[in-house]
Amino acid sequence: MLRISEKDLNKIILVGDRILIKPTKPSARTESGLYLPQGLHKTEELRTGYIIKVGPGYPIPMLQDDDEPWKDKRDSVKYVPLQPRSGDLAVYQQNSVFDIVFNGEEYVICSHRAILMLVRDEDLTL
Repeated sequence: MLRISEKDLNKIILVGDRILIKPTKPSARTESGLYLPQGLHKTEELRTGYIIKVGPGYPIPMLQDDDEPWKDKRDSVKYVPLQPRSGDLAVYQQNSVFDIVFNGEEYVICSHRAILMLVRDEDLTL
């Protein structure tokens, strides 16, 4: 688990199709009332969490316009944006994430493909 001592979450820049998620706390009991062992949640296949930040997306290769020298050449990279947005509740695969601790809080970083489902509530703001 990576520990970062920086205080400002806005200084995190996610690269490509990476997503920063604040995991929700799993229930300590089953629906029938049985208490679960503490380490069991770390081995669960699926987890949920709220999306905090989203990377720019998948980069699109730049087209070369060498045949027309008068055209303005731009070095800016363009991206295909990702579907998740900040505040969405994500269901993701636990085995495809990287755990980090940032300012004493636990987060996970995963790729776009690790997210299986999103729940978007337009009224919810983080």
